[in-house]
Amino acid sequence: MNVIISNKYQALLSNLDIDVIKSIQGEFTVDELIAQFSNFYYNKMIIDITAIKNYQDINVIQQLSVNFDMSKVILLLDDSETVNSPMYLSQLVSMGIYNFATNVNVIKFLIDNPNTYKDVASYHNINGFKKPALNENVNNDSTKGKIGQKIIGFKNVTEHAGATTLVYLLKLHLEKNYKVKAIEVDGNDFIFFNDDSLESVSSITFNDALTQNIDCDVILVDLNNSSVENYCNDIIYLIEPGRIQLNKLIRKDSEIFEKLKNKKIVLNRSVLNDKDVEDFEKESGSKVFYNLPYLDDKLDNQPIINNFLSTLGFSRVEENSGGSGLFSIFK
Repeated sequence: MNVIISNKYQALLSNLDIDVIKSIQGEFTVDELIAQFSNFYYNKMIIDITAIKNYQDINVIQQLSVNFDMSKVILLLDDSETVNSPMYLSQLVSMGIYNFATNVNVIKFLIDNPNTYKDVASYHNINGFKKPALNENVNNDSTKGKIGQKIIGFKNVTEHAGATTLVYLLKLHLEKNYKVKAIEVDGNDFIFFNDDSLESVSSITFNDALTQNIDCDVILVDLNNSSVENYCNDIIYLIEPGRIQLNKLIRKDSEIFEKLKNKKIVLNRSVLNDKDVEDFEKESGSKVFYNLPYLDDKLDNQPIINNFLSTLGFSRVEENSGGSGLFSIFK
C-alpha cells in the first residue's frame, strides 16, 4: 500500500490507479512529515514536492532525505525553474534521491521499476558542467545523435490504437536496411515480444537512451503518456477508426481534431476503404497521412508496411509493386 502527500497536484495524483493506504493534502514541514510517518509502514511514498514547505531550498530536501528511506520515495517535481535546474537535479541525485518525475504518468512506472543511480547518473554533475534540465526542450541537432538520424515517436490518440505493436513491426522491417532502435517510454509492453533488443525506459532516462544509441540511423519511440515529444523529429498520431473508439475520443476531447490539424494522422487497425477515408477526413476536418489495416505481428515482411515506411521517407525499403487497390491513394 502507498502513501500520497499532495498539494498543487492533488487532482492529478488522486487519479493514480494505485493502492493507497493514506493520503494527506496541504503544505507540511519536514518535521511534520516525520511526526506522521516515522513509524508508519508503506510500500512507496509519493510526494508532490509543492507539499513540502520551502521545497526550493535544497537544504529542506536534504532534511527529508536524511529522515526517510529515499528508495521508497517518489518525488513529483513542479515546473519551476529552480527545481528543474541542472544544479537542483544533481543535488537530488547526490542525496540518493533517484525517483523523481515531472509527469504524473511516470509515477506508476517508477513504483514497479525504481531507478538506480545508473538511471539518473546523467543528472549528477560532479564536474559542474551543464546538462539539459529534466524534460528540457531539445532542439539542438547535436543532441539528437548523428547527422541524418531520425527519431520518430508514435502516440495513441484513441485508446489501444496499436502504437507498441506498430513500433515493433516497423523495427523488424527497417532493420534489414538500417541500424534501428525501438524504445518504449513509461511502459512495459515490450516484454511480451520476447525481443531483447527492445528497450523500456522512463521519461527521466530517455535522454540517456538516446545518447547510448547515438550511432543508430533510426530510433522508433512508443511515447505512451510521456512528455518526451520534443526529442522527436517526427510524431505519428494513431487513431483506430472504429465507431466506439471515435465516440469515446470525441466525448473525452471534442476539440481533438482541431489540435491534430497539420499533424501526421495514421489510421491504424483500420477496415476503412478509400471512400470511408474520404468521409472520415470530411467529418473530422483532418487529413489522413496513411491508412493501415490490421497487421500480423508474426510477419516481418509485409508490403503495406514497406509502403508506409517509403511514405515516411525511408528509401531503402521495397515498396509494394501492386500500386492499386485500397491503399493506392497514399503512395
